[in-house]
Amino acid sequence: MSDLPKTCHIMEVGPRDGLQIEPKVLTVEEKLRLIDGLEKAGFTEIEAGSFVNPKAVPQMANTPEVFAGITPKPGVLYRALWLNAKGLERAVATPNVAVDGVLHLTASEVFVKRNTNRSIAETFEQLPSWIELYRTHGIPVDSMGVMAAFGCNFEGNVPPQRVVDIIARTRDIIAEHGGALKYVNLADTMGWAVPDGIKRLCGMVQERWPELELKLHLHDTRGMAMANALAGLEAGVAKYDGSIAGLGGCPFAGHKGAAGNICSEDLAFMCAEMGIDTGLDLDALIEVAALAEELVGRTVPGKVMKGGSLERIRHAVAS
Repeated sequence: MSDLPKTCHIMEVGPRDGLQIEPKVLTVEEKLRLIDGLEKAGFTEIEAGSFVNPKAVPQMANTPEVFAGITPKPGVLYRALWLNAKGLERAVATPNVAVDGVLHLTASEVFVKRNTNRSIAETFEQLPSWIELYRTHGIPVDSMGVMAAFGCNFEGNVPPQRVVDIIARTRDIIAEHGGALKYVNLADTMGWAVPDGIKRLCGMVQERWPELELKLHLHDTRGMAMANALAGLEAGVAKYDGSIAGLGGCPFAGHKGAAGNICSEDLAFMCAEMGIDTGLDLDALIEVAALAEELVGRTVPGKVMKGGSLERIRHAVAS
């Protein structure tokens, strides 16, 4: 087990992954208020929307207008999601989108067909064309994400070795086209992971490719997100996706109403109490979490936004 990292980077995905499953569709102005609050809380990487079929995900239909309305802050990257070439072309043509060369893979055969209408084999066949498409825009391909890396509601358990094999094959394809894989995002898309599974898969990847930088995308569907994040930290993983107030979930994952992504302010709180620096202002996070709850119009699963920070209590006791 690695020593705990001294810092932890959290990319805020609330404006995209957090909102994509909400019944209420936020306006451009409401999303910009949320993004502004997230910037003030100290996030340097914010996923602000996705370029996907608006018929499938109507909550993201106003993504181009959201990006156009952003006043970029120095040092902040504004990310987006796309799953096909049309989506990438839209992202490249939209102002303020920080386009990264990421390849999207899925470890579940059933889920990838539901989510992208392609098989795993067909996804691999398309990777060279994806790499060339990125190259035409001057974007190097150096990262990949693996959805359903820990299990799938439609297929069941996902063997860790299958995920390792997917990484190996993707890494080879990138190398064949003159690139190098540097970053891997392992996503617990449907909330199947438990701490020992996190450590097992991360350990297998780290043992084979110690140079790769790992990131975890955790869902709290079954209440395991914080325990899994702790397991990731204990395994030396220092990058995470988080969603303000615990918003989120995949609209194609087959479980409506379950808790969504790991809660950004809860994760930031745990890190702060463990002496791990996130660069985030917890009080500001609590304020923007309350704003998120107001905007979506329902009670959200975040805990620290309701319980408050310990620093305020410590200060009150000391005085």
